[in-house]
Amino acid sequence: PLTPNPNPNPNPNPNPYPNPVTPHQLHFFNPVQMMKLVEVVKLETTAPEVFDACMAYSKAIKKVPVSCLDTPGFIVNRLLVPAMAQAMLMVDRGDASIEDIDTAMQLGAGHPMGPLTLADYVGLDTCMFILQGWVDNFPDEPAFIVPECLKAKIAEGKLGRKSGEGFFKWDGMKRL
Repeated sequence: PLTPNPNPNPNPNPNPYPNPVTPHQLHFFNPVQMMKLVEVVKLETTAPEVFDACMAYSKAIKKVPVSCLDTPGFIVNRLLVPAMAQAMLMVDRGDASIEDIDTAMQLGAGHPMGPLTLADYVGLDTCMFILQGWVDNFPDEPAFIVPECLKAKIAEGKLGRKSGEGFFKWDGMKRL
């Protein structure tokens, strides 16, 4: 079976499917029609020919495939989600304003949008689901933490773009 999106809770039984099926994952990024990257995830039980077919398929549909093992968040989200959490921790501590955090990452790190805008875009409830799953499954990993401001926003019904407000106010797809 093809698993299109990552689950923050890795499967403790990596091959629950009867033979000869070999599970594998392709992780696309939204919006799929614009984003070129696809993560091709190599599970313990993925047959080499299936992995090779996934890499070839990704190239055939004009995507750029990268390979990784079945690890929490794969490559992109493993780096990106903790970075969003760190931005939220800066908000919790009052280290910088929401606007300055986002501006710093856009202009200083070359990101197309700041981490708090991205969190709003993804959905604060989605960020919480991912982070809480990682915290529950990997309690000794210091990068996995649920910031207080994230919990507060969700409790207030401020889920980001989808609810019209999160760290910023939104009008549909447009940040106000």
